[in-house]
Amino acid sequence: MKRAIFAAVLTMVSTGSQAGTPVIEGVKAIKSGFVWRFDVTLRHADTGWNHYADGWGVYLEDGTELGYRFLAHPHVNEQPFTRSLGNVKIPLGTGWVKIVPHDLVHGEGEEYLVELK
Repeated sequence: MKRAIFAAVLTMVSTGSQAGTPVIEGVKAIKSGFVWRFDVTLRHADTGWNHYADGWGVYLEDGTELGYRFLAHPHVNEQPFTRSLGNVKIPLGTGWVKIVPHDLVHGEGEEYLVELK
């Protein structure tokens, strides 16, 4: 019995640590007038309310945040998933931005560069 309980606890601990940081699989940037909309496809091994991808931001090269998309709940059974952020104002002459994902446990994931055409 003790062995079964230990194995169950070990499984729960290792599952949480395997989720890692979110990974951006793709970004669609659409300009409309003077603002942009970003459709970001994200993959993360969400395990529930204690460990899930909780957002992503749009940043200039110098780290200035232009917008942030909060994700209010886990997407355990919806992977990958796409969410949008609109009305993002980008300074004239900016050639690219970076999108940075975030999760509750590990913080920021790897940035994804987006060329603005």
